Amino acid sequence: MTLHQRHLDTPIGQLTLVASEAGLNMILFESEDPPEIDAAIDESDPILSSAARQLSEYFAGERREFDLPLDLEGTEFQKDAWLALADVPYGETTSYGEQAQAIGRPGAFRAVGAANGRNPVPIVLPCHRIVGADGSLTGFAGGLDVKARLLALEQSQQSLPGV
Repeated sequence: MTLHQRHLDTPIGQLTLVASEAGLNMILFESEDPPEIDAAIDESDPILSSAARQLSEYFAGERREFDLPLDLEGTEFQKDAWLALADVPYGETTSYGEQAQAIGRPGAFRAVGAANGRNPVPIVLPCHRIVGADGSLTGFAGGLDVKARLLALEQSQQSLPGV
């Protein structure tokens, strides 16, 4: 599988976007230790260009949902958990238990948390919207400060018309 990557400067730091021919494969925060990937820098890759545009629109408050092909690598359980993240409304939060319930595995909230910790495309599949049962911010690959900033961005944009 051939992978391509590009970097995107955002209000939360530089993101590294990685895609295969099938879809967006990874979004890495600059604070993360990047996995070993063999991906050529390609600013013209159409999937990466679309992802960069949509993420820029998101950070500008002009986009609430993403429309990108995804190439997710994980177990079926992980993929179910990751795809369920897209159902959490913009600017809102839900708990790991509620997410586990949504995928038909009500007792699997710890496994859902572990799956979310391996979410390869954060922001696009918004694991930052998942919080502890008591509403506290819990683990996030980009760091809890970035999670708080993403939630604050969404909550500040929620009441704007036409977004």
